[in-house]
Amino acid sequence: MKGRQILIEPLPEGGHATALMVDGRLEDVLIDPTLDGTPLPEAIYNGTVARPMKGMGGTMIELGKGQRGYLRGQNPPAPGTGMIVQVSTWPGEGKAPPVTDRIMLKGRTVILTPFAPGINVAKSMRQTERGADLKSLVEEMLADHHPKPGVILRSVAETTDDAEVAGELDALLQDWQQALDRKDAGETLIRPAPGAADQAWRDWHLPGTDILESDTALQETGTWEMIAALLDPVIQLDTGSMAIEPARACVAVDINTGNDLSPAAALKANLAAAADLPRQLRLRGLGGLILVDFAALAKKDRNRVLSALSKAFRSDGTETTVAGWTPTGNLELQRKRAKRPLALHADRINRV
Repeated sequence: MKGRQILIEPLPEGGHATALMVDGRLEDVLIDPTLDGTPLPEAIYNGTVARPMKGMGGTMIELGKGQRGYLRGQNPPAPGTGMIVQVSTWPGEGKAPPVTDRIMLKGRTVILTPFAPGINVAKSMRQTERGADLKSLVEEMLADHHPKPGVILRSVAETTDDAEVAGELDALLQDWQQALDRKDAGETLIRPAPGAADQAWRDWHLPGTDILESDTALQETGTWEMIAALLDPVIQLDTGSMAIEPARACVAVDINTGNDLSPAAALKANLAAAADLPRQLRLRGLGGLILVDFAALAKKDRNRVLSALSKAFRSDGTETTVAGWTPTGNLELQRKRAKRPLALHADRINRV
């Protein structure tokens, strides 16, 4: 199928599974977890500062119901101090979820930053008349707010009606006020994390996108089979193959030329892998330290492969840092753990 399509299917245990398809290719997957009480990314808590972690550059934050988060920073408030924090990423195995005091309420067209005042416009429309008009709209809406929160205008706002942008900002402002009301009432979880269906609409919906929501949306399109195939670590490329295998300390990526013995085989396999690696990591929900072992990569070809990889990451959307080449010739990456690893949904996927 040509074009951009969002598929949304309810799960028997509750929540949803969603998929983004572009021209018939699977581009992203979100599946709601069944983890009761586990702090999820974007959830906001009225926490309490616990003991500092000496030598680790941070402190633990009590989140209620026996849950804790880890806040980075050298100068935390005194133990016992109340503090509003937001879960920032998925934790590594056996670790407390990272939290931040830089609160963000994300919408499709705007992002509300309650503790960071100022209006920031997406780079794509920063010098345009449309960007100036939207900034004026936001300034008018915030005129009576004291203290004023911050707002980030996302690039999709450029092609969105003023009424929709204003309506979404108003909804986020109300959400934040409700979170503060829950804090004053003594609740700990003051704003739950968005579910997979909400995230799909918020982050994937662009003009011209078709949305198919039904009890069999993924089943009838064969998308569950595509998702199940992601549980296999080996990806066949046009030339050679790539294996992605997560371990406790890192994610190992191994690229092979297969049966191609031509002089250009290694470079072709490496370029194909570099172009598809961000998508494969995104689909599998993998982050943290990533080590890429390219196929027989000559030093003179490193820049070419790195250029292809950087180009692919620019359109990926997940914060990724290219740390550089190791002495043994592997490429080291550091990627935000933005999603729950797909492998943790294996039982649900295999039951479909």
